Amino acid sequence: MQKRIYIETTIPSSYYTLRTDDVSLTRQKLTRQWWDEYAELSILTSSTAVIDELEEGSREVTLDRLALLDGIEILDPTVEIVHIAQIYMEKLIMPQEPQGDAFHLAIASFYRVDILLTWNCTHLANPNKFDFITRINRELGLTTPELKTPQDYLGGIA
Repeated sequence: MQKRIYIETTIPSSYYTLRTDDVSLTRQKLTRQWWDEYAELSILTSSTAVIDELEEGSREVTLDRLALLDGIEILDPTVEIVHIAQIYMEKLIMPQEPQGDAFHLAIASFYRVDILLTWNCTHLANPNKFDFITRINRELGLTTPELKTPQDYLGGIA
């Protein structure tokens, strides 16, 4: 059975990064490799929140980044999702940014995607937070997506 994967903002941003430091270039390579090898094996989803964030980025690559999302399921935020994100922020497991990391996690959890793919290892793909996120989601009657990076699929140094 194909897994549903939520593509968070850092994935298209890394695919078309303008940064030239070693970490960014490695992430770009791993992101592109993941896209080539795994994207077609999964049901990709994203959200209008990701589109909004990408539109705020560098105009130089915005259209390319948005094009990665062409043809995938775009999930719409709901009032319930906003409430879930607020709970994450109140419980201090996500930063106090209403349209940020808490919002992406809430969307992925609400829509019961299997995996949230991100390069955000501080707040999302952070193994130290996973048990706490899972406990809060269980209290809310939600499942918790696996929180992964392309590196988790491919190996390599990021």
